[in-house]
Amino acid sequence: MPKLTILVGTMYGGALDVAEQVKPLFEQAGYTVDISEQPTIEDVTQAGDLALFCVSTTGSGDFPGNFVPFVRHLKEQSPSLAGLRYGLIALGDSSYGDTFCGAGRALDELLQDHGAQRLGERLEIDAMETFMADDAAVPWVEEWIDAQQLKVA
Repeated sequence: MPKLTILVGTMYGGALDVAEQVKPLFEQAGYTVDISEQPTIEDVTQAGDLALFCVSTTGSGDFPGNFVPFVRHLKEQSPSLAGLRYGLIALGDSSYGDTFCGAGRALDELLQDHGAQRLGERLEIDAMETFMADDAAVPWVEEWIDAQQLKVA
């Protein structure tokens, strides 16, 4: 079975909730799914077939505390991520203006700078418009799986 790793960056649990809600969709598509709440570089260098990032933004566009060590190590070690194919769900609050989904946008740029390939568009979920983030994430993941032809025969 192909493997999907969901890497979570969360402050209050919203991104983890999204990860837990979309996990069964990938399992139904034939994937073995691991959720990493304390992501490491090994999670992306050994991600297997696919990775999905569920990352919330805190403060003024900052990464959540549990995700800071991952980003720091990625910048310090600068591994090649040429084999990494990923999707990205960014959670934020548009009332913060220019820093809306800042962590997700910064992560997307960082991953691409290291050679990773994003599949499809990044999903940005606005807490001002969507009370339950999984209400936006579940249909996006369903479409994402279909668009990327990720279903396993």
